[in-house]
Amino acid sequence: MSNSLLHHRGQMSEAFRTVMFLSASGGLQDAYTYIGRGKVFANAQTGNIVLMSQSLFEGDFARFAHYFIPVLAFALGVAAAECIRLRWREAKRMHWRQLVLLAEIALLFVVGFFPAAWDIGANALVSFACAMQVQAFRKVHGYPFASTMCIGNLRSGMDSLVGFGHTHDKKLLWKGLHYFGVIFVFALGAGIGTQCVGIFGEKTIWLSCALLLVSLCFMFIKEDLPEIEEELEK
Repeated sequence: MSNSLLHHRGQMSEAFRTVMFLSASGGLQDAYTYIGRGKVFANAQTGNIVLMSQSLFEGDFARFAHYFIPVLAFALGVAAAECIRLRWREAKRMHWRQLVLLAEIALLFVVGFFPAAWDIGANALVSFACAMQVQAFRKVHGYPFASTMCIGNLRSGMDSLVGFGHTHDKKLLWKGLHYFGVIFVFALGAGIGTQCVGIFGEKTIWLSCALLLVSLCFMFIKEDLPEIEEELEK
């Protein structure tokens, strides 16, 4: 195995402890926007698109905008994260993923000051920030995953477990456990968010900032080498 692959496996952006806090934050964000900001999904844009289409066909254009704006913000967030990667992928002092996390933390911190009357803007910023995270963090221990939604992780986890049952390859079992671990942490974050919205209201999103800050700190203890990453992501 090449040294580049060994270094790639050591990236702190892919370490489970880093991903754990990212996933908890993702679950909390979805609970926050759905329960506390007018039943909009920050991460699960499929749900928003279904509700958006329903509103359009019913002629409820105000409700259509309520769901369309987060979907558009999510798309722009993906583009923003990719622009950051292209602009700062050669940076030496700070990895581009750390810049993405800093931007996400700043955006979510601002959302905490938005009153209920600004729910549409709050949902847009949360969706934008979430999309940046989705685009920047796509692997855990080298396995493709999503830190802000579960359907792909659930599919991959079950696929791995069925493969383990067929081949008894412990690597597949370990892979499946990674995916279900991420799902569990996501659900835990959502549960915590649900409880905290009733207590802290709009400022609950600051807990998500704290979780992301922990992930950011872990990434400073890193072997994260941009030049190796670029070779693997081409």
